[in-house]
Amino acid sequence: MNVTVRDLRPDAPADLEGFARVRHRALPFLVLTADSVAHDLAHLPPEARYRPLVAVADGEVIGTAQVRLSHDSAEPGQGHVNVYVDPDHTRRGAGALLVRAAEEHLTAHQAVRLHSWVLDAPDNRAFAERRGYRPSRSAHFLRLDLAHGALPPRQDPPPGVELRQGSDFAGDLRPLFALDAEAAADEPSDVDVELTDYEAWLEEIWRHPLHDPALTSVAVVDGRPAAFSAAHTDGASRYSTSATGTARAYRGRGLAKLAKNESLHRARAAGCTEAFTGNDTGNGPMLAINEWFGYEVCATEVRYVRELG
Repeated sequence: MNVTVRDLRPDAPADLEGFARVRHRALPFLVLTADSVAHDLAHLPPEARYRPLVAVADGEVIGTAQVRLSHDSAEPGQGHVNVYVDPDHTRRGAGALLVRAAEEHLTAHQAVRLHSWVLDAPDNRAFAERRGYRPSRSAHFLRLDLAHGALPPRQDPPPGVELRQGSDFAGDLRPLFALDAEAAADEPSDVDVELTDYEAWLEEIWRHPLHDPALTSVAVVDGRPAAFSAAHTDGASRYSTSATGTARAYRGRGLAKLAKNESLHRARAAGCTEAFTGNDTGNGPMLAINEWFGYEVCATEVRYVRELG
């Protein structure tokens, strides 16, 4: 059974659904849909050189690759190669073909360093290391049972603090953009991120089909958004925290925990039964918050890096 690699076809529902299916099979703790795959392809800017690839056997998508440059980094030449193969179709060469095509694409667009998330399992790590990638930081996937687990009780905000929904800011989203940009700049990462383009943020993040403004929670202090917990859902039962952060001037006051607790309670009331999130293993404060909520680690990924000569 021959395996071939080609570009994902955005006008082919089978490709979009296959891409989402493989990612879910390989990473069941991610919230992803065919619509979200199509949105990323349509709205990432040209300078990202985004190129989603699929590995196909007998007309079925069995592997995927997300391939792009870090267009939102101040350091040029940072490439990303995230390859996943359906667990029922490993050891058929799909991963190697996807990596080769991805590296050729990024090299042609002047990438000097490639970053790849790899599941923390012996076979996966050996696959990356055979291709010249070396381990860097790591991150946990975490899961919370919203259907049967007990959430901490809702808390009244302290004096001067108001809890609002993300949808309350529809008339003027710039304060939320500024808060997200400040929080993103301080996220532990191998690649620094700078959110500077408001219109791009609207298209890529706020209007993303997974984003749920009604379940996104914002702590407001003296009229200014000070902390937030942004929600993604698959439109059914799965909920994911896509980002949680606090403005530097308001850190240490428990506002991120307050916002996330409110978001989780509203998610459960809306019918979500599973909650997922991810944290860098060096992000002790956020890991402690998630442990307080009852999240449990369900998998770990290691960031691998390859320097291109």
